[in-house]
Amino acid sequence: MDEKTVLMEVTGSIGKLTFNRPNVLNAYNQDVSETLIQGINALAADDSVRVIVITGTGKAFMAGADINMVNGWADQGGVSKIRASLKKMFTPNMLEMCPKPIIAAVNGLAFGMGCEIAMGCDYRIAASNAKFALPEIKLGILPGAGGSQRMLHLVGATRALEMITTGDPIDAAEAFRIGLVNQVVDGEALWEAVEAFAARLTDKSAHALKTAKQLIYQGGSLPLYDGVDYERDRFCEILLTEDAAEGTRAFLEKRKPVFKGK
Repeated sequence: MDEKTVLMEVTGSIGKLTFNRPNVLNAYNQDVSETLIQGINALAADDSVRVIVITGTGKAFMAGADINMVNGWADQGGVSKIRASLKKMFTPNMLEMCPKPIIAAVNGLAFGMGCEIAMGCDYRIAASNAKFALPEIKLGILPGAGGSQRMLHLVGATRALEMITTGDPIDAAEAFRIGLVNQVVDGEALWEAVEAFAARLTDKSAHALKTAKQLIYQGGSLPLYDGVDYERDRFCEILLTEDAAEGTRAFLEKRKPVFKGK
């Protein structure tokens, strides 16, 4: 993996991916796309990793996509050709489909693709100086990696439409108020807060965490009663796992369970 654009490290049970193009505010390009895919796949396959964190270096989480790359897509001409190019790129869908919990540690600007990646993560912890925006409309375009749909689901139609049609940024406090982020902390305390949040997840059953993501992302896209049926099916399946047996046994024995992800 090219460590010049995305750094990967594993510390204990936390796998960390860091956007590392600070001179261009970690702008998203082809190389970032490729290395991010490699990094997510590598950490998902690493049994020692229980939680994945995505963050950025410098003043930005990620301040959008490289404009030359975007223009290159347009130069191809034809919707089918553009779609074919985008199909090869990273998509925030990969974050939701990853079986492990993913935390966005938003250390600064999260604009455009940066905001879309943050919204694709399961949790968002923001530094107090962070800002969020979907500013594509100011260039005569719109979000293209799920930004409109995820913003709608996270904050509702009124605020989502405002952010998409004005392109104006909101600060971390406002992002927390409207439900876009889970926590806001002082910048110097960001990693401490991320570690504390991750610790709330690492002692849980990996199998249950994976299924919880499925309940929200797959089940949540279904009509209500279909979603209830989907949940019931997952409940029946998880009752038969070793972790469920261990968890209920530990409760009766008044001890902390030791889950094996099985």
